[in-house]
Amino acid sequence: MNFLPRMALVLFLSTWPFSFAWTQQLDCQPCNDHYGRVQIGTSKQRYIQLKNDGTRSVRIRTVSESGDAFAIGNFSVPVNVAAGSSIKLPIIFAPMVAGKNTGTITVVSNAKDSQLVINVQGVGVAAGKAQLGVTPASLDFGSVTVGSSANLAITLSATGAPVTISSVQSSSTEFSLPGLVLPLTVAVGQNVQVTVQFAPNASGTASGQLTLSSNADNSPNTVSVTGMGVVAGSHSTDLSWDASHDPVIGYNVYRGTQQGGPYGQINPVLDASTSYTDNNVNAGATYYYVVTAVNADDQESGPSNEVKVKIPSP
Repeated sequence: MNFLPRMALVLFLSTWPFSFAWTQQLDCQPCNDHYGRVQIGTSKQRYIQLKNDGTRSVRIRTVSESGDAFAIGNFSVPVNVAAGSSIKLPIIFAPMVAGKNTGTITVVSNAKDSQLVINVQGVGVAAGKAQLGVTPASLDFGSVTVGSSANLAITLSATGAPVTISSVQSSSTEFSLPGLVLPLTVAVGQNVQVTVQFAPNASGTASGQLTLSSNADNSPNTVSVTGMGVVAGSHSTDLSWDASHDPVIGYNVYRGTQQGGPYGQINPVLDASTSYTDNNVNAGATYYYVVTAVNADDQESGPSNEVKVKIPSP
């Protein structure tokens, strides 16, 4: 009988190193991010750097967030991160409540640690109460000839938070705010001058109120306005004075409604003569006038003696 030789079968098992199976490694920088203090109603965006520390490409499959105050910015998934490369993940903090806000960002990928958890936190700060300041609170335009106009200014300021003025209403068509473009936002610490115009359409006293509506806590704000419309040529005051002993190039004429002032200049340009006619006066009113001299160096002298004039009525 023939016997076949027996063959011994020896199996050699080869085991690959475990490190080869996980050549994708995703890391975060930072893995705990603090946004600091952010005002409620606003937002702040920061970036988390996701880096592939492995030797093969990592595929980020999903990114999700927890915590009402945190959201993922513009970031499309799935996305591949090459070995040794990194990608920026934008996270937005938009607090809705005051105090500490926390959340987590979860990145799911085919890396060794398939879920990468990033802790985020920030502090919500209540916004300051917005206040609109308007100065002065009243304007007196004095006498203005019918058919012409006069301008004065009010100054707007904001405290606590920016203020946006949405509308301005005038109770009288004779008072307006020409050139004002709405909406107008006044930043905190900023002073904005706005022109108010009085254009009387009839003789006599005119008054009204400007109402400014805004998002300020003290809205609406009001400004009282008044003025006197006078008919040109109805009354006038003729003034004359002695020439200055010193060389001068002209004179300025000032008028007030109280003895001793304050006075306001009424001549639009320097008067080279020693006389002036004030046509913008009201019947029955009392005025006080002074004159100053101006030399070639544009230096102005002190005021002359005061002259009182009573306008007839009517």
